[in-house]
Amino acid sequence: MDIVQDLAAIGAVLSLLTVTLWWLRKRGYAGLVSPKRNNARQLECLERLSLGPQHTLHLIRVGNESLLLASTPAGCTLVRSPATPGTVRALEETR
Repeated sequence: MDIVQDLAAIGAVLSLLTVTLWWLRKRGYAGLVSPKRNNARQLECLERLSLGPQHTLHLIRVGNESLLLASTPAGCTLVRSPATPGTVRALEETR
């Protein structure tokens, strides 16, 4: 008999949690994905060039600006950030 009471208590708690979650979702306070999230990518890898086993150049776009980064075992270094939006568009068209 004790196990029946325990299962009933667990079922009641789970039911209460389910109703509370449903109510919060209906009001917009809870959800699996944040509401009105902008899916535009702010950070994008345009090109990657391997120079050796541990040395790589990366052309990265952050918002409207592009950066050329060098990646080595010692770390990352900003090589250049000259590209104007026209240069980035030209690079994307060659892909």
